[in-house]
Amino acid sequence: MIVRILGEGQRRVDEAAIDGLNALDDKLVAAVEGGDDDAFKAALAALLDQVREVGTPLPDDEIVPSDLVLPTADASLAEVRELLGDEGLIPG
Repeated sequence: MIVRILGEGQRRVDEAAIDGLNALDDKLVAAVEGGDDDAFKAALAALLDQVREVGTPLPDDEIVPSDLVLPTADASLAEVRELLGDEGLIPG
């Protein structure tokens, strides 16, 4: 799966890591729905950090469609609220 973090580029993430990312996404969704800015910032940072840790960066000259697009680390709660779908940022 190819995951893009806006402003950072793309990473190839193994399907086996998706369950862990979904758990972090659930925390992010809960923080957004609760309007808890501190929990939101912590959850977004944890999700992005995990993608960075488990994902392998793609070379800048390799252009492939992204399966998932995640917001920048400095995105606001309101911005992420607009991006959330029925299943959060990460479907599944």
